[in-house]
Amino acid sequence: MSGRRIDPVSGPRSHFAAEGPGGRGIEGEGGDPMDELVRGLEARAPRALGRAISLVERGGPEARELIVRLYPETGSKTGRARLVGLTGAPGSGKSTLVEALARRARRAGERVAVLAVDPTSPFTGGALLGDRVRMQSLYTDPGVFIRSMATRGALGGLAAAAHDAVDVLDAAGFDRVLVETVGVGQDEVDVVRSVDTVAVVVMPGMGDDIQASKAGLLEIADVFVLNKADREGVDRTEKDLRFMLELAGGSGGAPEAAAWVPPLVRTVATRDEGIEELAGALEAHRSWLAEDDRLAERRRRRLELRIEQLLKARVLAAAGRADGIARQALAAQRDHTDPYRAAERLFREVVERGGGAGRGEETED
Repeated sequence: MSGRRIDPVSGPRSHFAAEGPGGRGIEGEGGDPMDELVRGLEARAPRALGRAISLVERGGPEARELIVRLYPETGSKTGRARLVGLTGAPGSGKSTLVEALARRARRAGERVAVLAVDPTSPFTGGALLGDRVRMQSLYTDPGVFIRSMATRGALGGLAAAAHDAVDVLDAAGFDRVLVETVGVGQDEVDVVRSVDTVAVVVMPGMGDDIQASKAGLLEIADVFVLNKADREGVDRTEKDLRFMLELAGGSGGAPEAAAWVPPLVRTVATRDEGIEELAGALEAHRSWLAEDDRLAERRRRRLELRIEQLLKARVLAAAGRADGIARQALAAQRDHTDPYRAAERLFREVVERGGGAGRGEETED
């Protein structure tokens, strides 16, 4: 790409230096706003990236329209951005690992996007941690985009809009998208259906052997990362993990992963130790997925999850708009009706009136 560079967006939410076609800026050109936004994403204009992710975080008809416009260039294909998720207990060093992996990818000439899903602030509803307090070595790199998203109460460690945000970053032409989850532990199974490869990060001395079995992390891991491997107890932790892997049959979390044995890589992310080995393990899993249409199968399941989430949102929104849930609860309490029959009555009401909205409010024509 040639031409002058658009200055990165100032502020804590996003940054990425990019150019428009022929060196022209993308924004402010006039015409349809959605057309301009899509063109801005194709040129990786920083303001377009920031606006697009803010749009999908808010949801609604505009977010739906954006994803509909972008999807033919992202979700319907399986060979674009490499999607990698990192999850694990708080304090295990996920952010430092993401930073190290992003630096390595940049040395290889790749364009990298980082989506960091943070806890929600109880006061603002926004991400409690911001990208200014993490990954400082990447902040001024023009080939890196970092965005913090708030969970907003979503289970599974991923923000409700994270799937759409990944589509936005894929459409913007990033070579690698790294998704870092909150690390809440118990409900992060959904992450395996949001990315292509899942790395579960553990560390010595935090009872990770028990935590892994409780949280189902064994089932979602494609690669285990034993970070802070210079600490006491690393041999015991590795032994426990390998033992549990043997008990679990040695396969990762996805049905198509029956022949894949998750490798265990030791790292000390603060010193860049083991990062090459980790990158190799992630790439090996990607290559394995590329065989026999396994990657297409994994992304099909990701699509199933998104359809399920959208359907749930539309049904709940349709019930809530007419205060249906509260009304049925009062009626059930008054008539001593069990919750199953109350829910069935409300479901029939929603279906009969054909209403429903959620992240995409309008119904199909």
